[in-house]
Amino acid sequence: MSSVQGALGPLFLLILLGALLGWRRLPGGDFWVQMERLIYFLLFPAMLVSTLATADVSQVPVGRVAIVLLGAIAGFAVALWWARPALGLDAAAFTSVFQGALRFNTYVGVAGAAALHGNAGATVAAVAVALMVPVINVLCVACFIAAGTLGPSSLAKSFAALTRNPLILACLIGIALNLSGLGLPGWSEQAVGLLGRAALPLGLVAVGVALRPRALARLDRGVWSANLVKLLLMPALVLALAWLTGLDPVSRDVALLFAALPTATSAYILARQLGGDAELMAALITGQTLLAMLSLPAWLALTG
Repeated sequence: MSSVQGALGPLFLLILLGALLGWRRLPGGDFWVQMERLIYFLLFPAMLVSTLATADVSQVPVGRVAIVLLGAIAGFAVALWWARPALGLDAAAFTSVFQGALRFNTYVGVAGAAALHGNAGATVAAVAVALMVPVINVLCVACFIAAGTLGPSSLAKSFAALTRNPLILACLIGIALNLSGLGLPGWSEQAVGLLGRAALPLGLVAVGVALRPRALARLDRGVWSANLVKLLLMPALVLALAWLTGLDPVSRDVALLFAALPTATSAYILARQLGGDAELMAALITGQTLLAMLSLPAWLALTG
């Protein structure tokens, strides 16, 4: 437990630093809005390209990792729709619960994997991102469509945005460079690597800045159901599947880490744009991020 806390503790401190900066409104203006755009569109894609283009992906059991992570995601996506009448939520609230239960905070996941298992963990994390980001984005847009919160123009824009998603494009570029044997030639490897190393600390601080403590006052059925799936049921299922499929310790730990992550801060923007319950989304993001500081180390301690 102490080794897990030692790996994740510095990450949580950076998130809390961001929360303090957000509360004090430092540096002010739209600094953090623009910084988050820089991280999302440049720094984090650079990290994914750098990792995937140069990694020995043959050492990662991609098929079994996909079965574990995507199987759990698909299972709970179906379960949430099946349980929708019992939850008694309106369409907007249900889409936020759906996002809160399935989306994951990429910055915390990749930083945590690297802190736990170094380069090997970062490689498995990059593979997990490449598998999960396209699938979850499609599922969430499909949820908005099925719930009826999207108009025809928003529908077209949403699918067009998927084709321009910088994380999806970065994964495709990194995989293509790896499979082609080109990698990152010459100085590009060092340059892209330097950009990528800036993504994780800045991304973690940005996660803290995005927290909305006032949203914690909301404790309704939507909050409890999303948190139950995201922080308890999802990691429990992934851990069981990891044992059943015989994942190696590094892949198992990273899969469990990604399953137990709090939901993504970008879910708030999507909720506002596509007709979700933005206030509920803010409550889920803030509550899960704070609760994960306790639940993540506990889950990872179970694997020894």
